[in-house]
Amino acid sequence: MIGRLWAAGEAPYADGLYRPDDTARELWVPGPGAWHPDAGQPITFRLGGPLDVARTVAEAGGTELDRYFESRLPADSGWLAGGGGGMGNVGWLARLDADRALRWVAFMWSSNPFTGVRVRGTRAVFRNDWRNELTLDLDDPALR
Repeated sequence: MIGRLWAAGEAPYADGLYRPDDTARELWVPGPGAWHPDAGQPITFRLGGPLDVARTVAEAGGTELDRYFESRLPADSGWLAGGGGGMGNVGWLARLDADRALRWVAFMWSSNPFTGVRVRGTRAVFRNDWRNELTLDLDDPALR
């Protein structure tokens, strides 16, 4: 299901970290757009328990993803991609293998679109269109 959506340029229209084997985890991102007066603030990213992909897709459907960037990881270990969608409130991030096969896609309803990434060692710092930054440790087992 996730593989088909990704191949069509889509993802489930609900917050979550989704994998092509149709496993997923709940994801909470409080919405950096809410920090508009304080643009440039850090974005929190919390993973929860398992998410039922079939039920989520049945209830929320899928949505088209607009890709704003794709950046190669060091040592040809893969790629990071991201962008937005919806009415300007949606953001998404993805980690891809070296051959650009999907490892995971994180969909965030209130994050605002992500426009770029900097990679330093195992840390990736993603920036959205309000200059808010989300830092992820790519060595975290949930994000490999």
